Amino acid sequence: MKQRTPKRAPRRKQTPDFPIRVTKLSHEGRGLVRWGERMLFIDGALPDELVSVRVTKKSSKTAEGVAKEILVPSPARGQPECPHAAVCGGCSLQHLPHQSQINHKSNTLDELMTREGIALDQVTRLPPLLGPTLGYRRRARLGVRWVHAKGRVLVGFRERGSNFIADIDGCPVLDPRIGQSLDQLETTIAALSAPDRIPQVEVAAGDDTVAVVVRHLEPLSAADLEQWIHLAKSTGWHVYLQPKGPDTVARLWPADGPERLTYRIGEFGLEYQFAVTDFTQINAAMNRAMMMQAMELLDLQGSERVLDLFCGLGNFTLAAATRSREVVGVEVSETMVHRVLQNARHNSLDNIQAVAFDLTKSIAEQSWAKEPWDTLIVDPPRSGAKEVLEELPLKNIQRVLYVSCNPATLARDAKLLIERGFKMTHLGMMDMFPHTAHMESMALFVQRGARG
Repeated sequence: MKQRTPKRAPRRKQTPDFPIRVTKLSHEGRGLVRWGERMLFIDGALPDELVSVRVTKKSSKTAEGVAKEILVPSPARGQPECPHAAVCGGCSLQHLPHQSQINHKSNTLDELMTREGIALDQVTRLPPLLGPTLGYRRRARLGVRWVHAKGRVLVGFRERGSNFIADIDGCPVLDPRIGQSLDQLETTIAALSAPDRIPQVEVAAGDDTVAVVVRHLEPLSAADLEQWIHLAKSTGWHVYLQPKGPDTVARLWPADGPERLTYRIGEFGLEYQFAVTDFTQINAAMNRAMMMQAMELLDLQGSERVLDLFCGLGNFTLAAATRSREVVGVEVSETMVHRVLQNARHNSLDNIQAVAFDLTKSIAEQSWAKEPWDTLIVDPPRSGAKEVLEELPLKNIQRVLYVSCNPATLARDAKLLIERGFKMTHLGMMDMFPHTAHMESMALFVQRGARG
């Protein structure tokens, strides 16, 4: 019997670009306006602007789009610091002056707290933590594409609302050691035997060294390897190859010597070592300021027992250990737990322990959860710390420092802590990612009746 060829689903028609006036700015920094039965989020648009929008995504209640042309600009619109801001999607708020970005993020934090019923009139507002707005980004995943029509390789971030790689000659937001050298990456990849088989490169920088991880879909020839070694020698970069998943990352050059990158927090006399694939804060100046503010708020006197949840490679763990009796860090990744202990040894700190555990699971059988702690540090992913904060005994804990990368889950968890007997005493935002909608924030909670 002859098989019938399945019919292809009809391709959805692209909605033609159309003009619309934006009414407000969403929490994540996109223009927002009602469009028929949907709320339309427009990347690159500001309130009161008339823009020509291209719809890129639709659902039953919302739609997303990109401002292709600003027909009537808002007086609030500023001149981007990057010449590629109109095309490149690496930054989403370059069109909004930096102080206006700070104001919007601070207002968003307040609105989310108020939405959860949290009164802020008795909360000390921390001044926004600010750092450099350019040259700050030490880690990035850059797309790579061989463009046959142009006869060249493009390396960079994707265009706004597109899968195409933006054609840029540099990135002023990246660490200058990387951002001013994109052309060298492009030249190296273009000289390979199969440049179209390099989908991405990841870059990571420490205080002293830059590393590049090259994802390649086909084995590299001896000549290809020489191209990468030449780049490494000419720049001083460490070059790693990744033929498959993250566990296949291996260093190509230098052939020997220490593989760890480092960053230092001189105020605490600490040097942190990390692998090129480890998670670290991308903004070194802001990370330093954040840690100094955190330790100032905690006011550790040397006798405290500190529990650090979602501790990563020990960013706060080590700093707290320099001024407390004991610190235990908990992190889901075994690799990160090993890194905490390695960094403790590297810094001659013998009052640190680390435990591997998934903090979204029940902690009922965990011995560390049953111990009496004086101080709690929480630095969770975007999903927050709801599960562990609901279950962890908090009776003896005097202070909770919550560092957040998602103000919505911070507000939710703040309400939970208040219901469990704490009061919020300090709150502030941290501009870890200038020119983007991403916001870090910090809040301090103390037991009701406790001083502080």
